[in-house]
Amino acid sequence: MRIITVSPDRYVDHFSLLRQMHSLRAAVFGERLEWDVSITDAGERDEYDDLDPTYILAVTDGQRVVGCARLLPALGPTMLEQTFPQLLASGSLGASASIAESSRFCVDTSLTAGRGGGQLHLATLTMFAGIIEWSMANGYEEIVTATDLRFERILNRAGWPMKRIGNPVAIGNTVAVAGTLPADLESFMRVCPQGYRSIVAYDRGRQIRSAA
Repeated sequence: MRIITVSPDRYVDHFSLLRQMHSLRAAVFGERLEWDVSITDAGERDEYDDLDPTYILAVTDGQRVVGCARLLPALGPTMLEQTFPQLLASGSLGASASIAESSRFCVDTSLTAGRGGGQLHLATLTMFAGIIEWSMANGYEEIVTATDLRFERILNRAGWPMKRIGNPVAIGNTVAVAGTLPADLESFMRVCPQGYRSIVAYDRGRQIRSAA
């Protein structure tokens, strides 16, 4: 299993992987969690997919997408401020250029790929490591996200605790909460599973050295 980062300039090259990602999101958010999301034959997507995000994908050696997350600069339109402002204690994110927003994180836990530390699925830990590593390599020091209480517990078990920035709120059939996560080497080392393959991002042909 490895992490693949798909920035806007690589969407065409990784079209098949992105299609798998949208199908995985439909299966997890629409079918398993029964969230109120928009699903078509092309899978689950929303308006934030139109803002040129970078996608972090966990991909098996057989080219199967088993995990994904969507990352956008917190300075731009964000899901937290635009869709879930009730999760923010102040009603505003107070974003800076050093913060990225992560959304639509999901993992196919049916994959028989073993378990990592604390019995968390290997794909989950690989995704955590990939998100942190990409964030550090691209100048982000913090990640903000909206999630549910179940996933907040998973973050704690992984050794990557979330700092809440608002109180939990019932939304649909779940209880959601917003918080920030550090994107630093210490966090990366805690979540990084054995055998993780370091990623290197490219920006218009110019190599950006990974911070991990």
